[in-house]
Formats: sequence, structure tokens, C-alpha cells
Amino acid sequence: MELDDINTIAVLGAGNMGHGIAEVAAMAGYDVNMRDINDEFVQNGYDQIEWSLNKLAENDQLSEEADTVLERITPLVDMEEACAGADVVIEAVPEQMEIKKDVYGELEAVAHDDAIFATNTSSLSITDLAEVTERPERFCGMHFFNPPVRMPLVEVISGAETAEETLDVIEDLAEDIGKSPVRVHKDSPGFIVNRILVPLMNEAAWLVSDDEATIAEVDSTTKYGMGLPMGSFELGDQVGNDVSYHVLEYMHEVLGDAYEPAPLLEEKVENEELGKKTGKGFYDYEDGPGAEIPTDEQSELVEARLLATMANEAAKLIGNDVAPPASIDEATQLGAGFPDGPVKMVDDYGLDQLVETLEEAAEATGHERYEPADYLEKRAAEGGFYDQDDDEDGVDFETIRLEYPVEYVGHLVIDRPHRMNTISDELLAELSTAIDRLEDDDEVRAILVTGEGEKAFSAGADVQSMAGSGADPIEGQELSRAGQQTFGKLEACDLPVVAGIDGYCLGGGMELATCADLRVASERSEFGQPELNLGLIPGWGGTQRLANVIGEGRAKEIILTAERYDAETMEDYGFVNDVVENAELEDRALELAADLAGGPPIALKFTKRAMLAGRDDTDAGLEYEASAFGHLMATDDLMEGITAFMGDGEPNFEGK
Repeated sequence: MELDDINTIAVLGAGNMGHGIAEVAAMAGYDVNMRDINDEFVQNGYDQIEWSLNKLAENDQLSEEADTVLERITPLVDMEEACAGADVVIEAVPEQMEIKKDVYGELEAVAHDDAIFATNTSSLSITDLAEVTERPERFCGMHFFNPPVRMPLVEVISGAETAEETLDVIEDLAEDIGKSPVRVHKDSPGFIVNRILVPLMNEAAWLVSDDEATIAEVDSTTKYGMGLPMGSFELGDQVGNDVSYHVLEYMHEVLGDAYEPAPLLEEKVENEELGKKTGKGFYDYEDGPGAEIPTDEQSELVEARLLATMANEAAKLIGNDVAPPASIDEATQLGAGFPDGPVKMVDDYGLDQLVETLEEAAEATGHERYEPADYLEKRAAEGGFYDQDDDEDGVDFETIRLEYPVEYVGHLVIDRPHRMNTISDELLAELSTAIDRLEDDDEVRAILVTGEGEKAFSAGADVQSMAGSGADPIEGQELSRAGQQTFGKLEACDLPVVAGIDGYCLGGGMELATCADLRVASERSEFGQPELNLGLIPGWGGTQRLANVIGEGRAKEIILTAERYDAETMEDYGFVNDVVENAELEDRALELAADLAGGPPIALKFTKRAMLAGRDDTDAGLEYEASAFGHLMATDDLMEGITAFMGDGEPNFEGK
């Protein structure tokens, strides 16, 4: 079967995951049969889809009418009616092995022979489920993340007998419905994301159970020290402590005592303190303030233990050929919102130190969870999970990409889509290095800056990672100066710079765009300097540079009101040079950069320098202009331009 052979998808289960998967598939143009065990369940799921589609339509996030998408979804109760004509069946029933096996027994009797079965299980064995069917080669995992409409990741998991063709077509299907598939090569409990997250949350609970840390210390460290999206206990309450516990029980049963649930977690489940859904978990959401996490109670012990836990789990996944390092990092960034992947995080910390942390904890507690994996010890001796090979120029970027899409254009991509392309300390450093590289490259005459994905050029500074500094004024000044200097380097760059803006362009992201020479924006883009809403001011040059582009009055309006502005308004204000349809943004921005790259390099350089010199001192600017004008009279480019003009041709400037 190939992607073109898939026309109808059946989704079994109309709960949160089931109706979300059905909605995503219908939005991509597929006919969907959504089935549950009774009319009430399936109608509730259908109503939720209708509500969601209308919300998306209100926010201009649908490419067609909501009713058109809804018409592709048929709510059903009868299994045969739902599945007999389906090309792919995605099962999303409750996460219990016996329930799922019963469903597959019933499904096998009615599905056609060529249909692919895909289970949305988050941790159960793909191989065990496939054994219930007569098609283990056409059975795989297709694990969506909640909510499916928003979360980009789909783990595609192989069972023991899954055919490569099955995995390929399910990956193609995931991409076709707008998701980012990550292959899990072996059937292993928890797959990738839950195999990292659940032991991490369990270790957090063990630290508190053993009186080695408080909940506040653990969550302060996790959220602000390590820069993860949530504190470990905050995340547990969000997911549901019963859900984490049941996954751990399964891991404990299959993998052994290293996955024994912590007493604190068991206690919460026994007391039905399951998190937000019950009003109380590790935090009190009904009678208390909820998850209030201090920024200044970070613990070196907690950080080392949690990183060591992630390193050990990553080693087991990599060493057992479940997934390579890059897949683990990609999946965890997309599925859990990690700013950096766990493999990169532990490599940066130092595997040798983390092995030592595990060994010391094993000696102190005797618990199996601290036994270092053989592959962890091997990679620690070799310096890390990732091979220590830099790229051809000795720089290995993590948060940006450099591409060369057409002649003479260097394309700088802000590559943190899982974090809305927010700007971290690391990104600032890499951006500075990339600007230097592009300026030093004789084959680059113009720079195009864009953000990865369709949601954001850059939604601003990574405020969460900044909060980890503990609100230190000196560190705050250093961060501001680092951004000012890096963005100033882009502004003062001799090459013309085009910003291609798609989606959110806020805060530090807008300050970055301000340093471009020309800005092209998609219709859906939003702009703003929201810092005052946080009790801050723009700290990366916004209070100075924005006024140079649009005038002091408009700049004050944008900064002082902290409001959002659409692309057309920003075009009227003079910030955006061109607003284009969403689908045309990339092509138009590249076209503009290529046009500039075809211009006379020396004259472009002198033009930028003269304008910058005259910004605060007109006389200095005029003096530079006169000097540059005289210099250009002796260039080959001038003769090339005059010759082409006289002959009504196109000049070929060589920068001489």
C-alpha cells in the first residue's frame, strides 16, 4: 500500500485522542469514520470536533469552511460499518491491554485484508497487540500526542513483525496530515518520549520520598535550572498522576525493579490526588494557588540526578537500537517541548559526571534504577552520545541552520519550532557566529532570515530559560548587552539582510527583524513588543532601533501599549515592506534576497555604511557618502553597470 491508496481512515475511540485524530485526518482531506461503543460517546466526540473546527475557523487557521471538514467525518457505532471500507484503522481506545485486544479481535473479523492497523498506545507492546490479529506485518504504532490538533509529533513504532512498507506508508500519512513522524525502530515500553519523561518524573518523586529534596526544589530546578517547559511535579499533575503511575507499572512489570514507582507517587494515586483533573495532586488547584514554582530554589543534586536518569534511559534506547540520538532529541522537543533534546543536554553536562552520579546513588541506596547502562559507560568513555565531529567549518549549530538556496544568498533559519523559535543564550551565540561566517563567505552577497515552521518568525526571548538566572541584575545586563551586540552585528553587516516573517514576530523576535534592511511578512503574521506586560522593557535594542525605522511616535505606541499588530498595519507604519499571501512568503522573501544579491556588492556595502554613519550624525554620514562615491568611480562594477545600461542589458556585478 502507498499513500495514494489511502482514502478512508477509521478511528476507533471518540475520546480526547480519538476525536482529535479524526479531526486532524479530516482537515487533511481524508474521509473519516469515527467509531465508539455507544451513540453518546461518539456524539460527544463529534460535538467536540465541531467546536474545535469552529474555533480554528474563527482564528483563520482553517484552509476551508469548518462545515466542509465536518462533512468528511461520519460518527458510527457499528464496527463493520466503520471499518469494512477503511484503508487505515487507527485505534485510540482506553490504554488497557485487554480492552485493546478485544477491539482488535472484533476488528480483524470485519476489516479488509489489505488494511493497515495502527495503535495510538502510548506505551503498550505493539508486538503483543499485533498477535491478536492476522496481519502483524501490517500492524504498527502511530502514537499521537495530546491534543492531536496542536501537537506536531507522531511516534511511528515497529512491532517485531512490522513490514518496512507499513512503517513507510504510516510515516507518509503522518506527514500528509501535517505531523512530524519520528521512527521508533524497536518495540520498547514507553517508546521514546514516555521512556524519557516517565522515569524522569518518577526520579523526581523518589528524591522527595527519600527526603533528598523538596517539591519546590525539584520543580524550580527542572523548570528554571534545566529550562524544561514545566516542573516535574507540575507536569505530573498536568498529565494525571494515575496515567504516569500506570505507565510505570507496565514498565516495572516488563523491564524490572529499576522502574519501581516511588512511594510518593503511589500515595497520590491511592488518595485519588491525580492532579488538575481532580483539583489536587502534588499541588492544590482548588483550595490552594496551584503550581507556584519558585525561581530561586534550584539544587545541583536534583539537576545531576534528573540528568543522570535521562542519560541512562537514553543509553538504553540508543544501545538497544530503539532510536538514535537525533530521533530521541527531535521526539522529545516536539512531544514534550524540551528546549534542547535530552541527549544534547546530557552530552553538554558531561556523561562521565552523570555516570559518577549514578554510581554514588547506587552505592548509597542500592536501588536498581541507579545502575548505569553498559552503553552509557561506553559513550561516557568516548565523550558523549553524539559523535564529536563538527561540520566542515568547525561549527556545529544546534538552534539555527545555514542554507544556500540560490546563488549568492545565505539563508539563516531560526530552528526552534518546538519553542516558537524563541531566542535563548545559545541561539544568540550561534547567531553571532553565523553572521560572521556569512560575511566572510565570498559566495554570499545577501542574507535571508526566517523562522522554521509556519507559527513564528520568533516569538521573542526564551523567557523561561532567562528566569533561571534567579533575577540577577548583573546577569540581566549581560543578557541585554549580548542581544544588543548580536543584533547590532546583523544591522551593521555589509550584506543586505531580508527578514521573511511568517507567524508571530514578538519581543526579541521583532527586535531581530528590526535589524534587517527589508522585511516581507505573510498575511497571518502578528507583531508586537509585549515586554511592558511582563514588567520589562525591550532589551535587545528595541527602544532605539524601532524608532529609526518607523519614527518615534509609532515606536512609542508599539512599545508602550504592548499591543499586537497585524501585518497590514505594520506595512502602513512602514515596518513591513511587503505583505504577501501566506503560501507565497518563502518564495517572495527569497526572490527579494536574490534580487539584492544580484546588485553591486561594493555599492551595497557603502550604502549601508553611509546610512548607518549618518543615523546620529548627518555630517558624518554625508562625509562617508562623498568618500564612498569617489571610491566607486574607480570600480569595475561601475563600468559594468554603465555598459549594461547603455546596451539595455542586465549587469553582472562581480564586486570589483
